Amino acid sequence: MPKDDGRETWPALELADWIATRDTLHMWLQIVGKVRLKQMPWVNHSWHTTLYVTSRGLTTSPIPHGSREFQIDLDFIDHRLGIESSDGRAGGFPLEPRPVAAFYERLMSELVRLDLPVRIYAKPNEIPEPIPFASDTIHRDYDADAVNRFWRILVQVDRVMKEFRARFIGKCSPAHLFWGAMDMALTRFSGRTAPPHPGGIPNLPDRVTREAYSHEVSSCGFWAGTPPVDYPAFYAYAYPEPSGFAAARVGPAGAFYSPEFREFILPYARVREAPSPDAALLEFFQSTYEAAADLGGWDRPALERHGALAPV
Repeated sequence: MPKDDGRETWPALELADWIATRDTLHMWLQIVGKVRLKQMPWVNHSWHTTLYVTSRGLTTSPIPHGSREFQIDLDFIDHRLGIESSDGRAGGFPLEPRPVAAFYERLMSELVRLDLPVRIYAKPNEIPEPIPFASDTIHRDYDADAVNRFWRILVQVDRVMKEFRARFIGKCSPAHLFWGAMDMALTRFSGRTAPPHPGGIPNLPDRVTREAYSHEVSSCGFWAGTPPVDYPAFYAYAYPEPSGFAAARVGPAGAFYSPEFREFILPYARVREAPSPDAALLEFFQSTYEAAADLGGWDRPALERHGALAPV
């Protein structure tokens, strides 16, 4: 993969250039995310399971463990996993090429050493033919430069998502990373209940999917690519999908509706190469939301912010 000087705001990252590392990192993030899932009280739409972008990588945020709390941070600048506990104890290890099985054993051992034992469902979700973590010696790559580029993209996506989120005063998720599909997501809600979701996501209980989509949503996000979209891209969808949504006119140029995914897709390259990447991405988020809200009959005046708040 071509090197850069670390100052490129929207770095290049073709899926084919780092797919082995991407697949390994995905499994590592599933393990870390499952630790949070196991320990956290259930929050609507599985928001208790997600990871968050930081100024150095990704974090679980504080996780309860008895009367203590601990946090797992993945540093994609110095490439290290760190664990910090509210009693001052700390641990961790370098992020470097190692099999998923070795990463799983090392993380679980570190938690035990810190008197923070956690037992997780040690098998991946949301992928076909999952390999139990303890047996996965296939996924072992770690290209530090590629991971750093991926994180730097997430920093930009997180920043723009937060600006987009601020326009909405109805129920809205944080900007967060779901480790199941390893995608950044932001979801707005109309406030109305939705018909039961059909489920069918590989290795994910239908009851989880149905709770996640218990209410009408307009959702947008970013992921590194999944065939047939084998390149990094932004996505947007509505559930339930209102009549006419697939034919809606959205921007910017290059955005299209994917019948396979039932989502609008905007290739990352279109944003990266735009004169104003922020404006291009906000146009995609806003136009796809408006298509979902207008065609779905959302009460937009009650849900959207009108005018800026006065400075405090």
